[in-house]
Amino acid sequence: MNFFIVDDDEAIRSMLEEIIEDYDLGNVVGEADNGSIVDSQLLRLKKVDILIIDLLMPIRDGIQTINDLDGDFSGKIIMISQVEDKQMVGKSYSLGVEYYITKPINRLEVVSVIQKVIEHVILEKSVSEIRKTLNILEFGIEKNKTEDNYSNKNITLSGQFLLTELGMIGESGSSDLLDMLEYLSQYEKQNPFDHEFPPLKDIFTTIATKKLGGLANQLDLQKEIKASEQRVRRAIFQALIHLASLGLTDYSNPRFEEYATKFFDFTEVRKVMLELKNDVKPSISRIRINTKKFVKVLFLEAKKEL
Repeated sequence: MNFFIVDDDEAIRSMLEEIIEDYDLGNVVGEADNGSIVDSQLLRLKKVDILIIDLLMPIRDGIQTINDLDGDFSGKIIMISQVEDKQMVGKSYSLGVEYYITKPINRLEVVSVIQKVIEHVILEKSVSEIRKTLNILEFGIEKNKTEDNYSNKNITLSGQFLLTELGMIGESGSSDLLDMLEYLSQYEKQNPFDHEFPPLKDIFTTIATKKLGGLANQLDLQKEIKASEQRVRRAIFQALIHLASLGLTDYSNPRFEEYATKFFDFTEVRKVMLELKNDVKPSISRIRINTKKFVKVLFLEAKKEL
């Protein structure tokens, strides 16, 4: 990955470059002490994948710099600043900022955020390549056979992309959800569920059996099913918090608009938004989570990405 760092503090630029190099996250291909020299042409020339930019700088700040890019930069943007004003953060999100890091810089936080952004970039590129390949294969002789193979192989990639979009890819339940996608992809070929989705209990039982092996005893199987249900529920709850946070910061955030009502009952989304607004820590026990709806929507959306 190629990084470009913009910050008026030389020590911050040096620290970020050191972190990127020490953790083998990529290469710093350029830096600047303000946004006046940064434009889409420079970023293309440098083949920048991730732009790390300070919010407040002299001459031209981060908000103005991103605004002047006018959507011509196709890479990811990480904003860094001491400012925690919700309106400023909302403005950053509306301009395409993917992640936010607050000063003073914490090494582990920086590494974690950059790794998540890198995963997102890789997933987007993978999904894009899959789409291109499938579009080409549509004109080939073995169209149907090849599309089936790609669908089987890459439903997981599409799922990973969506789970990243939903802010839950780091949750342990994400692995269970990806296993569900693989199972549902196979299931649908023999049992199209245009009108009837397979029972959730059957889905959990199947992925638990696959994980433990066919010789697992009934007690161990039931324990794994229960554990899987809890992991998935916690992961979905994390997605709900993530979307509610986006909506609270900026109600017109495109990710919030696209996914909030699609994956969740908006009554529950509003409930979490109000709790966050009032500095009340959301509790999974106070929220109604429709796991079946989430899994079904995830599968249908993952199919669309192929």
